[in-house]
Amino acid sequence: MKKHPAIAVVEFKDIAVGIVATDAMLKKSPIAFLKCGTISRGRYLTLIGGTTASVEEAINEGLFWGGANVLDHVLLADVHPQVYDAILGQRRPIGPGSLAIIETATVSSNVRAAELALKGTPVDLVEIRLADTGLSGKGVSIYHGELHDIEAAVDIAVGFLERTGVEVGFKIISAPHDALSKQVDASTYFGSSPVLELDGETEEEG
Repeated sequence: MKKHPAIAVVEFKDIAVGIVATDAMLKKSPIAFLKCGTISRGRYLTLIGGTTASVEEAINEGLFWGGANVLDHVLLADVHPQVYDAILGQRRPIGPGSLAIIETATVSSNVRAAELALKGTPVDLVEIRLADTGLSGKGVSIYHGELHDIEAAVDIAVGFLERTGVEVGFKIISAPHDALSKQVDASTYFGSSPVLELDGETEEEG
């Protein structure tokens, strides 16, 4: 549930710089929440939320202290509720329909693309992964909905990313296998993914 109108994400190339910049952000502005820490590829990720004015003031301070060590950033002044939930780790269930997967070189660009896709189409955001273990600093988002809506969402998101020069990969699955939907619904991280017993062959004949 969206508790605050605005969020911002800042990715730092250097961990020490990220910690110092985050400290400066906290001292500069009365933000409402903070989540920060190391991510893959030796980077540091800071997520803040609160009023639009406080978040804008804080991120400007973070960008000042981060300088050339800021890899990417995004400020969403009126964040979509599903984006808000997803970046805080909440997932949405998958039902019948199509899937889209969008993969970007940075977290911030993926968050911004998700915001545009959700505000432009009635798709659901299943999850956003923020450069966690095994992603090599990438952002990954998964969408669910009717095929025509999924195609429109991808057009919006990928169009934005390509215009801004962000490295992006995407795929659409119009009718995913039920087993795949169950796996994605449970987790896209291999270490947390359950084993599904299927009805395939189990013994060699002869």
